[in-house]
Amino acid sequence: MKSLIQFSLKNKFAIWLLTIIIVFAGLYSGLTMKQETLPNISIPYLSVTTIYPGAAPEGVVNDVSKPLEQKLRNVDGVKTITSSSLENASSIQIEFDYGTNLDNATAAVREALNEVTLPEDARKPQISRFSLSSLPVISLSLAGNGSADLEELTRIAENDIRPALEDIEGVASVSIAGQYVKEVSLKFDQAKLKQYGLTEDTVKGIVQASSLRVPLGLFEMDESQKAVVVDGNISTVEDLENLAVPLVPSAAAGSAGAGAGAGGAGAGAGAPNAGAAAAAGLPTVKLGELAAIEVTGKSESISRTNGKESIGIQIVKANDANTVEVVNSVKDKTEELKQQYGSLDLTVLLDQGKPIEDSVHTMLSKAVFGALFAVLIILLFLRNIRSTIISIISIPLSLLIAVLCLRQMDITLNMMTLGAMTVAIGRVVDDSIVVIENIYRRMSLSGEKLRGRELISAATREMFVPIMSSTIVTIAVFLPLAFVSGMVGELFLPFALTMVFSLIASLIVAITLVPALAHSLFRGGLKKGKKVHEEKPGKMAAGYQRILDWCLSHKLITFGAAVLLLAGSLFLIKPIGVSFMPSQEDKSVIMTFSPKAGQTAEDVQEQGLKAEKFILAQEHVTNLQYSIGGSGFMGMGSNNSGLFYITYDSDTPDFETVKEELIENLTAEVPDGVWGDMSGMAGGGLGGNTLTVNIFGDTLEQLKPVADEIAGIVNADTKNFKDGDTSLSESYEQYTIVADQAKLSSLGLTAGQLAMKLSPVNTRPVLTEVAVDGKNYNVYIEADTTTYSSIQEMEDALLASPLGFTVPVSQVATIEKGTSPDSITRIDGKMSVEVTADIIATDVNSASNSVKEKIEALDLPDGVTVSFGGVTEQINETFGQLGIAMAAAVAIVYFVLVVTFGGGLAPFAILFSLPFTVIGALVALLLAGETLNVSALMGALMLIGIVVTNAIVLIDRVIHKENEGMTTRQALLEAGGTRLRPILMTRWPLSVHCFRWSPDSRTAPALFPRDSA
Repeated sequence: MKSLIQFSLKNKFAIWLLTIIIVFAGLYSGLTMKQETLPNISIPYLSVTTIYPGAAPEGVVNDVSKPLEQKLRNVDGVKTITSSSLENASSIQIEFDYGTNLDNATAAVREALNEVTLPEDARKPQISRFSLSSLPVISLSLAGNGSADLEELTRIAENDIRPALEDIEGVASVSIAGQYVKEVSLKFDQAKLKQYGLTEDTVKGIVQASSLRVPLGLFEMDESQKAVVVDGNISTVEDLENLAVPLVPSAAAGSAGAGAGAGGAGAGAGAPNAGAAAAAGLPTVKLGELAAIEVTGKSESISRTNGKESIGIQIVKANDANTVEVVNSVKDKTEELKQQYGSLDLTVLLDQGKPIEDSVHTMLSKAVFGALFAVLIILLFLRNIRSTIISIISIPLSLLIAVLCLRQMDITLNMMTLGAMTVAIGRVVDDSIVVIENIYRRMSLSGEKLRGRELISAATREMFVPIMSSTIVTIAVFLPLAFVSGMVGELFLPFALTMVFSLIASLIVAITLVPALAHSLFRGGLKKGKKVHEEKPGKMAAGYQRILDWCLSHKLITFGAAVLLLAGSLFLIKPIGVSFMPSQEDKSVIMTFSPKAGQTAEDVQEQGLKAEKFILAQEHVTNLQYSIGGSGFMGMGSNNSGLFYITYDSDTPDFETVKEELIENLTAEVPDGVWGDMSGMAGGGLGGNTLTVNIFGDTLEQLKPVADEIAGIVNADTKNFKDGDTSLSESYEQYTIVADQAKLSSLGLTAGQLAMKLSPVNTRPVLTEVAVDGKNYNVYIEADTTTYSSIQEMEDALLASPLGFTVPVSQVATIEKGTSPDSITRIDGKMSVEVTADIIATDVNSASNSVKEKIEALDLPDGVTVSFGGVTEQINETFGQLGIAMAAAVAIVYFVLVVTFGGGLAPFAILFSLPFTVIGALVALLLAGETLNVSALMGALMLIGIVVTNAIVLIDRVIHKENEGMTTRQALLEAGGTRLRPILMTRWPLSVHCFRWSPDSRTAPALFPRDSA
């Protein structure tokens, strides 16, 4: 250490040169770092989705979800399997142990799925994985200002806009929702088929055999190998209509006249044996005469923006791309497209780049503010401009070194790293302040024997142990965050590393650049008027010494008062309240609309128009985009559900109240469904105050009364909860057709024939593929289906008995009325029902615990268990992880202090001061109206480092004075007066800097509160 200080003093030019290199390298690293909203967290989840058309939830459970669950449970590393069985679809969420390689897990899941036999109508299960980088970084809405209809908008979106956006560097994919979709349908004319003596299967076979394209391989021709391909030459709708279908001889005999007219022209293009048939004079008939072939189009889903029919466009960036650069490039391209298509309205709805840019600007403004305030404080205490310059230069230099290290580790500039830099601003100046204050203090003493380089070196070495110890201690406080397991650990790892790099950099700067600058700027020493004859404390220090002297003379009173204040402050926890995250107040709302079970798409679309009219009439609303069905906005809609994205003016007052009133009024305006708030997803899914209670059992009949009872308990507590509901509250009216097996058997019938008679045909077989407008489309066979609009029609339906007569369904079966849930959830093979409610109380933890006590007191049926999720689970897990990190930090701190001071007594005295910091922290939370949450715990972690740093600076001086011969009392009084100034100089900038974070009425509180938008 001594040699490093001496090197810095003897090689000041080298230090300056290195500083300039670091500044430019740090600036380059900062400008080229990838910028993200949150760290790219590896989430160990896979989703398996299986479409089962026409199936009710109970059928999906038995035929799809259960078989898949049983196989997937045997995959290595699976922690939890959750299945949701909906109408027409099964969705299975697989949670793996943290750290599982998802590539290997995906391969294992795919192999397990291949071993499951599913119903013929069920489609192949699709596997998908979720990642924060797979979410859209920007979303656009395309609407027409003039006469452009949806088909024209779709053409422009797919042919022009999508390619233009895909060409942007860093764009991984561009998806379109709500577009106009074409398809080719073929419907057989049963009368014509009967007239020509043909069947559907015969015609299908001929078409499929004729429209093939088969490579035959390589043949030796003309002394070279040539590829030969058989092409049926059926590629367009016209080709399909003109396809000649040969008539079998028995059919031709009965319809010679008809066949004659149909022959000849198309014979050559018929089936593979058409040539032989034509030679024998076998007649043919065109497929267009046997079936109606037409190109139809429809909207994939309903998407509207600001009252106009629209198309949603979502852009996902590549994993290694810079979010801000991609977003800004897309916005620039959007402006070009607006100029090109003046009749179109292309609106940016979701913008993930702006919050990042705002955070960067906020961090820079806070850095400037922190530096300016540090200037004022140092000037106030030292009244020397040269000392001030030396001190504040450590702020930008330490942060640039940290940025340089983060860039080399491929860590992005995100909310966590920016937050850590914001925290570090108030801390990195400490080491430099302590060193320059000691140098300045010793220079000002007229009795100081050392001069010039020797004085600066000695003054720096004197402070090296306390600043090194305080830096190591602060690092020890934050470093355990890097070892916290699970998602919390991945989230806070960049935060911890940023703090560690910044603090190490500040220590290096304090013992290299600061003495070098001091030697350059104080080469001539201080002016004579600045010299003092003895180390006499100033007025403030003298006052503090008098207070300290009284406390030392009345130790029991002082200690007793401190303990009473600590005990009294603990009673503040209940009025302060506990929550997971501060509520965010972004000026946008993402809402879901879940229609009542059994509602048709037309009903839901009508309700969407009603909601649209109401929302657009609200004050301060700037944009509204919603989608119903399809993939929906941000890919989160499904079936008939609706997803609404609403943006407000940035200066909308009391936004939280506005949002609550919007949901309440929409519930009253459109009551036939459930409105939900998904705004928390915009910040990565963190936060939210929702109570979730999961009830497990064997059957829904067993779980329903328990769920209703728990929902009643929650709804009765109107002070803490609202909108309590169960996942069984929405259900279909269900009719069960109970077969009379004796009657069926006597008539030669089975229950399977009964099911086939009444079951609608939901799947359309694909016949072939043709080109329309340059794109290939499947040709779907439209089957004649019998639909039943009432139970009476079902009862009157006739079954054909093998005995030669028909019987109505009512004679062989009875129909029982009941209900079926709109979704059925199973977790790890157990049936599950969920009770949810919004927590309106400030103290989220107390509200959850009060309900938890009542639920745990219930007398549950055998086999029924209850677990708590939602914000309760988040609080328990995260607070537990951070609590372990804090305990580890204290243990590491004590070890470092023992090594530093060479004993255990002084470190114990330092750590003994830690519990009393709770007094000021809790009082501050109470006065600010904030809850005890994750942000507060992060502040408590920082507080450990601050308190220990202050104590180290003080106790180190005490030990030095004791070694010089002073008594402990004298050493404490002297150290208190001498170290008061550097402690206040380091704490004042940090305190005001932290106070600058506190949100005002216009600010959106978050993990690291930001300036108002």
